[in-house]
Amino acid sequence: MASYHLEARLAQEIVARTMQIIDSNVNVMDARGRIIGSGDRERIGEMHEGALLALSQARVVDIDEAVAKHLHGVRPGINLPMRIDGNIVGVIGLTGEPEALRQYGELVCMTAEMMLEQARLLNMLAQDSRLREELVLNLIRSDTLSPALVEWAQRLRIDLNQPRVVAVVEVDSGQLGVESAMSELQQLQTLLLTPDRDNLIAIVSLTEMVVLKPALNAQGRFDAEDHRKRVDLLQSRMKESGHLRMRIALGNYFTGPGSIARSYRTARTTMDVGKQRMPEQRSYFYQDLVLPVLLDSLRGGWQANELSRPLLKLKAMDNNGLLRRTLVAWFSHNVQPSATAKALYIHRNTLEYRLNRISELTGLNLSNFDDRLLLYVALQLDEEA
Repeated sequence: MASYHLEARLAQEIVARTMQIIDSNVNVMDARGRIIGSGDRERIGEMHEGALLALSQARVVDIDEAVAKHLHGVRPGINLPMRIDGNIVGVIGLTGEPEALRQYGELVCMTAEMMLEQARLLNMLAQDSRLREELVLNLIRSDTLSPALVEWAQRLRIDLNQPRVVAVVEVDSGQLGVESAMSELQQLQTLLLTPDRDNLIAIVSLTEMVVLKPALNAQGRFDAEDHRKRVDLLQSRMKESGHLRMRIALGNYFTGPGSIARSYRTARTTMDVGKQRMPEQRSYFYQDLVLPVLLDSLRGGWQANELSRPLLKLKAMDNNGLLRRTLVAWFSHNVQPSATAKALYIHRNTLEYRLNRISELTGLNLSNFDDRLLLYVALQLDEEA
């Protein structure tokens, strides 16, 4: 007997389909001879001795009136073994006069076997998809490739040597129920897989999906701008199709052991930093936020507290935030006085006064590179950045 398990739901579907072909009651028995699908629902769960004969003898078994009287749970009819890959997985029984049913029996059995094969293939595809998702989830959490992960990937015919970069996708599904949110994510998953781009995808939660994208272009190099265009195109496709609004964050590309896990961490942090700093945007890229992303791991630690100390002094005396905004503009314009004054609509003398005031309050010399760097890093760590 094959290890294939014939499910009751599929058995009942076979009954419904085949009873459209012939005017006869149809029973479907599992590999143990028990009725698991029938046009007569009261018979479900009964043991069918005609099916046991068909299973044990691996042949079509006709049951006439005389034979039926000596068998339990059997009515006149014909019982045909159903096979997948040459292995018997169950029996389909047609109730009626065997002579009249024989001409239809093979056709009905063939229809049932086609349904079984289709269901098996769909199940294999679904199982393959689940295994792929589990592999992706393991890859983004693992700094090393264990022999088990390598073997797992080989069985799924996934090349772990393929350079990849990670994108994190978040959908705004807060207003949806669980089923609707999952349906939206699955539709998005299909969109990301077609046409075939060799993406590896996993649904992390009801609001998050992770995509492992091939990192290199046809010339074998990582082109951040090309990835940016692809992300923008996906956003456009999503908007046109009327799907939920979503955000995408693309991480950095790494090589060597643990590269996918590192890429995922940069993508995840890029998403967090991007939403904090640019909530109106829907796409974020590591290359645009390198410093704040790298500094993010310091948050809550003593290093961050020390780096933030000068800025905290400034903010304590800067009630309306004027000096902080001046400092941000100064750094944004590469500490160029003319460009900064123009952007702030102030005279250069006013700018110089404000910068001197910032130096007094922070205790830092803004003409000194290290002191400038301390203030710049403090701004990057600042929650208001």
